[in-house]
Amino acid sequence: MTSTFFGLNIAASGLRAANAALNTTANNIANANTDGYSRQTVKQEASDAIRVFAKYGCAGAGVDTIAIERVRDSFYDAKFRKNEQLLGEVSQKNYYNKLIEQYLDDDGTTGFSSLYNKMTASLQSVMTAAGTTEAKSTFVSQMQSIAEYFNNAYNNLQSEQADVNSEVKLCADRVTSIAQEVASINKQINIIEMTGTVANELRDKRDVMIDELSKIISVEVKETPIVDETQPDRNTGATRFQIWVAGGYELVDTYDFRKMVCVSRPSDGATNQNDIDGLYDIKWGSANYKDGDDISELSDFAIDSKLIGGELQGLLAMRDGNNGHYFNGRCTEVDTESSPVKVTVKVTDPHLMDMTKCTIPGQGAIHIGDKDYKYDDWKYDGKDTYVFTIDDESLKSMPDSHRDVSIGKFNDYQGIPYYLEQMNEWVRQFSTAVNNVMVGGYPSDSDEKGQFLLTGGDDMNSAAQYSIDQLTTLSENKGYYKVRAGNFKVNSVLLADASRLATRADLTEGESEFGNLTKLKDMFNTEKIFRGASSGEFLTKVLADVALNTNNSSTLEDTYTALETTISNQRLSDSGVDKDEEASNLVKFQNAYTLSSKMIQTLTEIYDRLILQTGV
Repeated sequence: MTSTFFGLNIAASGLRAANAALNTTANNIANANTDGYSRQTVKQEASDAIRVFAKYGCAGAGVDTIAIERVRDSFYDAKFRKNEQLLGEVSQKNYYNKLIEQYLDDDGTTGFSSLYNKMTASLQSVMTAAGTTEAKSTFVSQMQSIAEYFNNAYNNLQSEQADVNSEVKLCADRVTSIAQEVASINKQINIIEMTGTVANELRDKRDVMIDELSKIISVEVKETPIVDETQPDRNTGATRFQIWVAGGYELVDTYDFRKMVCVSRPSDGATNQNDIDGLYDIKWGSANYKDGDDISELSDFAIDSKLIGGELQGLLAMRDGNNGHYFNGRCTEVDTESSPVKVTVKVTDPHLMDMTKCTIPGQGAIHIGDKDYKYDDWKYDGKDTYVFTIDDESLKSMPDSHRDVSIGKFNDYQGIPYYLEQMNEWVRQFSTAVNNVMVGGYPSDSDEKGQFLLTGGDDMNSAAQYSIDQLTTLSENKGYYKVRAGNFKVNSVLLADASRLATRADLTEGESEFGNLTKLKDMFNTEKIFRGASSGEFLTKVLADVALNTNNSSTLEDTYTALETTISNQRLSDSGVDKDEEASNLVKFQNAYTLSSKMIQTLTEIYDRLILQTGV
């Protein structure tokens, strides 16, 4: 049965509801320009009616203010984060592809094509004045300029790889930092929401962090209520919040989180001849892991996965992208009698049977079966067989065959390693072709055999150079494998004395004969030494690759940026604060508050008349 003052209680509930709505509107207006803020609304419902056992049935009991909730659509959140993941990946690729394009671009003075044309022009000058030492010196100097061009380009790309490598660590550290913050916020949210209220501001803060995380790496989130097993129908208010990244690695589980740890590869653990020292591998560690702890406690992270997503995927593609050219084969024999152990590997990929494309380090890390080893040396039979020298007795117990062998990882993007390999291939092919011509001729004023023109600097001593025997007869089928764009040199003998340049092809002819230079010129013009093109077309081929990659990444970046704007607008239309709408709500709730106040005033007058002015 209702009380005498039942109407006053009803009016008071309306007053409280209108007051809560006004306060929420004020909060929305105050945060209209706050990034990540979600519009809040007051959830109200009619109070349970009271049976009065009268003909008119139940009597309404006013309004209950249930909660203040965020207006948020998880569908748009998922769409936004997926787009951020794609945008992060292509933006990194676009940035670094543009840098590569700048490094290789020909400015008309110091670019490859300009230097190559000057070199061929100086060759023509030598042919018209074969006996002039000055003309020979100019030709040798122009060839040295080409070598220096490749040295600089190689060093620039390695510096870029170092920058990308540093960014990989920054991304990994940021992922760990966000995971730690989210785990802390999860605890705060549960503490608040177990009291029956909703932690709207903390949930907004957590969503902003996940949005940021989605640009770094692919993200999947799930929130489920925690059930009291003894009372399944009881709402505990707490939730289990989980984050998975990179296609399945659990980063956060409510209050627990994992660390993404970068571990530098050891100097003897290289997987690519052209990589800089200290490239990072990514590992998973517990929240308690600290720098300096035993890395054997860490679990592996698949850096060759295509599910990583975000900026990290783009950075790894640029740092490790080898266009799918990495060493892989099958172990066919383990020589258990030798010490160190000899492991024979058969290969089938065509690029592994061409030493001009070889990227295997002289010593480094090799993966056999399901284990990693360190090899000290390797030999090649010139066909399809490699033999690796591995100082590890445990290999003697391994079955001989049917074991996969690999060095490095498959990454089909054309990243920095790809362009370094392309430069190396040209340098090796060009050096081989030029030297084959030069050692077959004779200087204009001597009957001695011609000097080779191009070589590489010995990595152990920058002043030393590889001899022609080291590059050919003593290379054990490796050819010019040790010559790279980074150590590409002109023979120091010819730099010191250009008169020893082999210009003649026939000893019986006089000093002015330049038959050997004619062969060299014909080789420049006609011999296909690089990707089916002559030596002077190197830049055309490589720039076509980088220009295509830059164009693709730039187009995709523009596309995903436009989608980001569209999806953000869609999300804001739902969860953002509309000042006009809030102004309308302000008037609506003000009127509701005024009417509830008027109702209380009216009832006050009624009770005053009833109690004080009506005779009993």
